[in-house]
Amino acid sequence: MNASVRLLESALPTSVNLHVAIPAAHPSAQILGTERMGSGTLVDPSGLIVTVNYVALGAESITVTLVDDTTASGELVAQDFYSGIAIVRIDGGPHPAARCAAATALQSGQDIFILASIGHGRRRVSTGVIMSLEPFDAYWEYSLEQGIMTTALNPGLGGAGLFTASGTLAGVVSLDFNEVGRFTFAIPAEQFTQHRDELLQHGRRVTRPPRAWVGLYCYVLREHVVVAGVLPGAPGEQAGLKPGDVIISVDGERVPTRGSLYQRLWQHRPGGVVTFQVFRNNAVKDISVQTGDAEVFFA
Repeated sequence: MNASVRLLESALPTSVNLHVAIPAAHPSAQILGTERMGSGTLVDPSGLIVTVNYVALGAESITVTLVDDTTASGELVAQDFYSGIAIVRIDGGPHPAARCAAATALQSGQDIFILASIGHGRRRVSTGVIMSLEPFDAYWEYSLEQGIMTTALNPGLGGAGLFTASGTLAGVVSLDFNEVGRFTFAIPAEQFTQHRDELLQHGRRVTRPPRAWVGLYCYVLREHVVVAGVLPGAPGEQAGLKPGDVIISVDGERVPTRGSLYQRLWQHRPGGVVTFQVFRNNAVKDISVQTGDAEVFFA
C-alpha cells in the first residue's frame, strides 16, 4: 500500500466535523453568526477535540460528527483567547487520537498536509510545505510569538488539523489568505500540549495576566495602522473610534505596525485608560478608551 495512503488512513479517524449553535444575544453572533460549521481533531482517547476558538465561541450546543458519520453531543470545556484554540469534549471511547508534534520538531520547508471536514462524514486533504515559523499578528487584537504559515490551502472548514509527514498534529488551521497570497495560517499544536492541564482545570489560561482589549480590527498602510472596523458594544466603539481612523500613537508612542500597537495596548490591564491619537477628516484627534477584557466580553 502506498505510504501516503496509509498515512491518511491513520489520520482520518481523528478528524471530526463540528456543528455549533450560538444564541442570537451572544456578542460573537453579530460577526460570526448563530450557526457555525467547523473542523476539529481528536487528541485524546477520552474524547478531547482541538479546534479554533472562533468556531466554538459562545456555543449553546455542539454536535460532533465522526468520520463514520456517527454523531455525539460535544461540550466546550476550554477556550484560550491568547492562542485562539478551543477544546471540546465528547463522551464514549476510547476514541482514535492524533499525537501532537513539538514545535522543535517543525522547520521551514517541511512537508505537511491539512485534513479538513467539509460537512458530516466528508473530508478533503491539501498538501504543501511549512513556509515559516515566525511571529504572527492578525487584523483583530491577536498575536503569537510563533505561528505556522504553510503553502497548503485549507480545503474545508476552519479548525482543521495540520499534520506532518509522520502523521503528528502540527497545528490547528485558523486563517486562509487565498485572496492576498496562497497560504494558510495555523496555530501550533504545542499551544494545546503546553497548557493542557491548565486549560482543562480552569477552562482558560489563568497564569497569563489579563490584558487590555479595545475591540478593533485594523490593517497597516504605509507604516500606519488604520482602523478597519470596531466591534459593536466594545470599548473602542463606546469611546468613539471609527473605521478609517489612522492611528498615529498610543499613549504618545508611535505605533507603525499592528504588532507594536498590540504590545502597547497589552502593557495595560483591562479597565485601564489608553489614549489613541488618530488622524480623521484632515485633523488630529485624541480619543481616550477605557479598555475591557475580551474573555469577559465574550463570556
